[in-house]
Formats: sequence, structure tokens, C-alpha cells
Amino acid sequence: MSTGVIIAIVVAVILLVVLFVVVPRMRGSAEERELKSRRTQVAGEHRDQADNRAREAEVAERESRLAEKEAERRRAEAEVHQERAELHERGMADHELTSEKGEPVTDPAAQPPPSERRPG
Repeated sequence: MSTGVIIAIVVAVILLVVLFVVVPRMRGSAEERELKSRRTQVAGEHRDQADNRAREAEVAERESRLAEKEAERRRAEAEVHQERAELHERGMADHELTSEKGEPVTDPAAQPPPSERRPG
């Protein structure tokens, strides 16, 4: 065998080793990079959804607090009317049943309490 043939065989073997060993590793690295890129993308999408849901939850909590305050306000108004009713039942608010001119008032609930009346 000539030296040229031996060198050609050695170069061919080296090329085959490179093809069977290095190329699959390079392919695996490309797949790993693609997988890592996809993981990052999906994680970002989940974080975006989490942020959106957190904002929606915050808005819902604020609306809930507003509704609770509105309910408290209405309860307080109901208590005021209940107290006025009790005052009228006991005869302690007869001054609200007549106007400042001494005329009877037809709807005492429509008339503001004395503290809110404007002098006429």
C-alpha cells in the first residue's frame, strides 16, 4: 500500500468519526437551544397571564371594598331612619311634624332633620 492510500484511509476514518460523533452532538446542542428558547417563551407567557390575573384580582378587590362601603352607607341610612321612626313613636320628634310656621307637614320623612334645615 502506498502512503497516499494510507493517508486517504486515515482522513476518511477521521471524517467518519467526526460525522458520527460531532454532528449528533451539534444537533443535540441546537435542539437544546431550541428547547431552552421555547421554555423561556412559555415561562414569559405564563408570567404575563399571572400579572394580568393579579391586576384583575386587585380591581375585583377594590370593587368589592367599594360595594362593602356602599352597603355600610346604606345600613347607616337605614339605622338613621329607624332611629327617627323610634323618635316619632315616642313623641320625641313632634317638632318635625310641623313646619316652622306651625303648619302640619304631610311627609315628615321628606323633610330634612332640624340640623339640616335652612332658616327661611
